[in-house]
Amino acid sequence: MKLEHVNITVPNPKVSAAILCDLFGWHIRWEGAAMESGYTVHVGDDDSYLALYAPAKELTPLGNTYSRVGGLNHVGVVVDDISATEARVKAAGYNPHNHGDYEPGVRFYFDGPDGIEFEVVNYA
Repeated sequence: MKLEHVNITVPNPKVSAAILCDLFGWHIRWEGAAMESGYTVHVGDDDSYLALYAPAKELTPLGNTYSRVGGLNHVGVVVDDISATEARVKAAGYNPHNHGDYEPGVRFYFDGPDGIEFEVVNYA
């Protein structure tokens, strides 16, 4: 078995998807109308993706998800070249933080589009 996708509510799926494509080299797998008159963009690689969903109503920020049951704490992305990815993250205006070099890999975190935290890791 494998994880296929995670569905996340965002204010503007097209904008968020474009940023993630630039940062991670992903592509848009599908986009279109979604439940409750909303819109969804599936962005990722050929094996897995993030479903970025926006309903047709005002959104309320969730706050600190690390203290909420069922909260989305971060999205982990494995990359081949962590230095190049960090350079793209910085060039896009995001601030990498919490760098770590411990088993089983090298990693950093950043708060990306819509305040979603990403963990970027390399296992080489």
